[in-house]
Amino acid sequence: MTMKRSTLGTGTLLLLGVLFVALTVLSANLLRGARLDLTENRLYTIAPGTTHLVSNLAEPVSLHFFFSSEAATGYPALRTYGTRVREFLQELASRSGGKLRLSVIDPQPFSEEEDRAAELGVRAIPLGGEGKAFYFGLGATNSTDGHAAIEFFDPAKEAFLEYDVAKLIHQLSTSHKPVVAWLSSLPMDGGFDPMSGQVADPWLVLGQAEQLFDVRPLQPDAREIGADVDVLVVVHPKDLSPAMQYAIDQYALRGGHILMFVDPLSEADPSGAEPGNPLTALGADRASDPGPLLAAWGVAFDREHAIGDLERGLVVAMRPGEPPTRHIGILGLDASSVAGDDVVTTTLTSLNLASSGYLAPLDGATTRFEPLLSTSTQAAPLPVSRFQMLMDPATLRDGFRPTGERYALAARVTGEVRSAFPDGPPAGVAGDAAMHLTTSQKPLNLVIVADSDLLSDFLWVRQQNLFGQRVAQVWANNGDLVWNALDNLAGSNDLISIRGRATFTRPFDRVDALRRSAEGRLRSKEQELEQQLQDTEQKLAALETGRNESSDVLLTPEQERELQRFQHEKLRIRKELRDVRLELDQDIRQLGNRLKFTNIVVVPLLFAGLALLAALWRRRQRRHRTADTPPPRPDPAQLPPTASRVDT
Repeated sequence: MTMKRSTLGTGTLLLLGVLFVALTVLSANLLRGARLDLTENRLYTIAPGTTHLVSNLAEPVSLHFFFSSEAATGYPALRTYGTRVREFLQELASRSGGKLRLSVIDPQPFSEEEDRAAELGVRAIPLGGEGKAFYFGLGATNSTDGHAAIEFFDPAKEAFLEYDVAKLIHQLSTSHKPVVAWLSSLPMDGGFDPMSGQVADPWLVLGQAEQLFDVRPLQPDAREIGADVDVLVVVHPKDLSPAMQYAIDQYALRGGHILMFVDPLSEADPSGAEPGNPLTALGADRASDPGPLLAAWGVAFDREHAIGDLERGLVVAMRPGEPPTRHIGILGLDASSVAGDDVVTTTLTSLNLASSGYLAPLDGATTRFEPLLSTSTQAAPLPVSRFQMLMDPATLRDGFRPTGERYALAARVTGEVRSAFPDGPPAGVAGDAAMHLTTSQKPLNLVIVADSDLLSDFLWVRQQNLFGQRVAQVWANNGDLVWNALDNLAGSNDLISIRGRATFTRPFDRVDALRRSAEGRLRSKEQELEQQLQDTEQKLAALETGRNESSDVLLTPEQERELQRFQHEKLRIRKELRDVRLELDQDIRQLGNRLKFTNIVVVPLLFAGLALLAALWRRRQRRHRTADTPPPRPDPAQLPPTASRVDT
């Protein structure tokens, strides 16, 4: 019986081992690529737009991930982020159906891999005291020898890791330069300026866009928008012909990508200005008028009011010789005023706007309204009439009462829309009724800004003459806003849909809170001790200087005792200061000790106690079953002869 049980147990174990291996192999083949993301911020979940982008590539793209593993040995944060990037790239490759070919390369000094990294545009940075070359970038190539690169994966931009990689892949999957149709009622291309009576240079924002994109100018009286246009830029729409309004409407319904700047009071609008006399334009209507387009897209724009903001208002000098004053209508936005999760605005830290309007979603709109730029809570709308003949900016604060709301100065609008011309082309516009669209064929992608003056050079760039050449010195991010928006909108809908993600790094919030609390309690004591130490050191220095300047002059016994007292006082204060600084981390050390005790002692004891209770319960259950089961009666045929019962 013992041998049979041993053989049965061994066979069972062997059978279980074979079954485990078989299930492992089977699951590796059947569940290949299956993932379950249980992280709090869904860090490993690929956005639907990215998945659609990589799975529908027209041609293969080779990704070369360069990471210097040995150089990052002493930098745990870099190694962790390097693993994060590698796993993300592997996930993309697994979802591409073989269209993405990933190779992970650890370039060694003076190797062919290092030359390959330089050829693809991946740069090395010096790391550590020895200045070791550290590579952490991505080079990509397509089948037509096109190549692009992410020079270095900056950990500070981890939230946009997915967008940057998807953008790189999208660039290699398209062969043409994006086409941008530029429609503006402002004199952005330079020429004679009736406001100043002089010849003006082209605006820098337009010149830079012409270098990055294929820019095609449109006139307000144009009748159509080309089918090959990737992005439509509309600056201060005003006096648009019905045909142009209808063309924009139909372009939007085809899933057009639009960047629009509207303004309740455009400072650069030359309407009503006479040559050499800019004051004649002060009373003219200089508000944007996009017609019925914004309402059809679910956006409310009040052309009768501009925004004033007590907190964001800049201090400006209106005229030479006068002291500067705060102008609550000229706004200076910082990083707290921009959307940090949108690629268009996340890198912006300084933006300047003048007499800006505000935007809001309409009730019942079918589109999604996401603010990109916002005021502070110390803002409120002001009638445009108060800005038109403004001589003293201080008068804007008269009777000004902030509403406590944050007003959207720019927004991203996406979704399905209906035509602003539901009955067909407007009167006088020739068009094929059969080709008229009433609803979206593809979702609209619109970035709209309630100020056109931010494009003007005077709000963000300073032109200087250097050796006969004009050199631009940028001092704000106004241009970056435009180029980021164009770069984003020029991509596919899949690329535009990708937003910033949460970071992989998890901060020690509890530790930071303890440190801030301790600093608040002990900072005053630390400052007091530092001041005492400084005073004591000054007195000691004075006594020492007096003794060293004249070696033949001896200190009196009282001076010697005073000198020793100051030295002892200095040591005492330094010790007390060290104790205070150690006390700053006392709560943190106590938290660490509690965590160690919990992990090392409490948790093992808890599991051991649970295991002991489970064992006792099972033992008790076996005893109950044994007690309730009667003993088996012996078979008389199997009893020995001496134990047989004889009937008398």
